[in-house]
Amino acid sequence: MDHPSAHAAGHGAHAEGQQHPIKLYLWIWLLLFVFSAFSYMVDYFQLQGALRWTLIIVFMLIKASFIVAIFMHMAWERLALKLAILVPPLTLLILIGLMAIEGDYTFLTRLASFVK
Repeated sequence: MDHPSAHAAGHGAHAEGQQHPIKLYLWIWLLLFVFSAFSYMVDYFQLQGALRWTLIIVFMLIKASFIVAIFMHMAWERLALKLAILVPPLTLLILIGLMAIEGDYTFLTRLASFVK
């Protein structure tokens, strides 16, 4: 008899979920707006070359991190879930980087053989 009431009480506490203050969401929204403005300023000041692309990618990654951490609630998830979501894309990025290095090596080797 005691089991169903304890079971129902457990479900009630679990179904309620976490509540985060609206101030946190507004603060992150403001930060996203600021970093979007920084990204716009890269184009406004007509930066070129590696600096331009580095800044654009850095601002993009910062904004994506805020969105995933706060709005998708990853900041409050268990480590196992974080690793299950974050490790595969990071592994792909590393493999893509290695392929780019290999591709440059192959291209430069072929170019050197044609120049001779």
